[in-house]
Amino acid sequence: MAALALVGGAVVPAAATPRPTVDGVWRVNGYGTVLSIADGRLQEYQTTAVGCLEGEASERTAQGVYRSADGTLLTVRPTGSLEVSGSPGHRELRRLARLPAACGRPASTDAVATFDVFWQSFEENYPFFAAKGIDWHAVRDTYRPKVHAGTTRDELFALFSEMVTPLYDAHVAVFDDDGDRYFAQVRPGTTMIGEKLDTRVKKYIVRRDLNGRKPREFASGRISYADLPGGRGYLRISGFGGYNPQDPSYAAQLAELDKALDAVLTAGRTASLTGLIIDLRLNGGGSDSLGLHLAERLTDTAYVAYRKRTQYTRPQPIAVNPAHGVPRYGGPVAVLTAGTTFSAGETFTQALIDRPGRTVRVGQNTQGVFSDVQERMLPNGMAVRLPNEEFLNRSGRTFDGAGIPPHIRTPVFTEEEFARNRDSAFEAAVAALRGRG
Repeated sequence: MAALALVGGAVVPAAATPRPTVDGVWRVNGYGTVLSIADGRLQEYQTTAVGCLEGEASERTAQGVYRSADGTLLTVRPTGSLEVSGSPGHRELRRLARLPAACGRPASTDAVATFDVFWQSFEENYPFFAAKGIDWHAVRDTYRPKVHAGTTRDELFALFSEMVTPLYDAHVAVFDDDGDRYFAQVRPGTTMIGEKLDTRVKKYIVRRDLNGRKPREFASGRISYADLPGGRGYLRISGFGGYNPQDPSYAAQLAELDKALDAVLTAGRTASLTGLIIDLRLNGGGSDSLGLHLAERLTDTAYVAYRKRTQYTRPQPIAVNPAHGVPRYGGPVAVLTAGTTFSAGETFTQALIDRPGRTVRVGQNTQGVFSDVQERMLPNGMAVRLPNEEFLNRSGRTFDGAGIPPHIRTPVFTEEEFARNRDSAFEAAVAALRGRG
């Protein structure tokens, strides 16, 4: 009921308090992004100190909720926060009186302007130059004099690729749809995951580790499970996403994950398991939130998974809270990792480091890339991907670059292992869960 006020002897309804609105212009702190929200539409602008480019638009689906073309949901709170589906935590928003002036001007598309936006995007967002020993200003001094009005698109692509090569960061990529060019690389000594390798490994595991018994498969084959002798279990996860190819939305992927977990982590099995092997050795990443959702099924006690920050924001604790209304498993876990454990596979691994109960890591260092990936457009139509977040452990340090190390180091899917019919990581995990590791 509206409040009443007495005016001139007459009782009249008092004016209602205006409802807070998300409409207006917001800067997303630490993400090089400005949002303009009006008339049920959210328009992104990618900003740097040298310009502004119009990004994606999202349409409102509910109060404060906007859906992008790829199904990502953006939830904007009038108190000044942004939540992105699939990405844990929130992003800080700061109201602006208006769009930056550069967002109202056409951007120059020449080679020099494109170089400047490319360099500035890394300068303002990439957090790992110091850790990698890269002087990004020296890189600019070396390469900018090579760019001029006549620099071709091919030459610019080659130059950008050369500039980022020393980073050896699997979350950095340069791509150009005009010519179908793409440059990316992984940490030296590691390899990218391919369908051929994944198929070979799956068959090898069934034949050697599971004694020919095919596991149950879920989520378009990206999750599989088998019971092992001695009351142990084997859970293989090749990615935290791609579970529902028909619907890329986070909600659809979460629903498929829950179907798998409900089938695997039943009340009877969680009560009887003596140990669980989680195989992430060929895990291409995906949604960090899906990894946290699994972690919530593996604890009876709340704890902090990690802390996230950008160069411009304070560390934000990301919690793992025990799942409600479903069986949970809090016993010993062995996590298998390798250089082919990427991104969300790594954030999930990090989320288990402080898990109450015994968790042992076996295999090789993970790839060493944790952040969400920003896709930044360039004025000439090319684009670049780069990370801007740090995932901090209890000591305030990151595992970026080197990756998360194992407790027990073993070979992982080497040609020698295949030739000798060995799976040293699997064997070491079984021994560790038996209490002999």
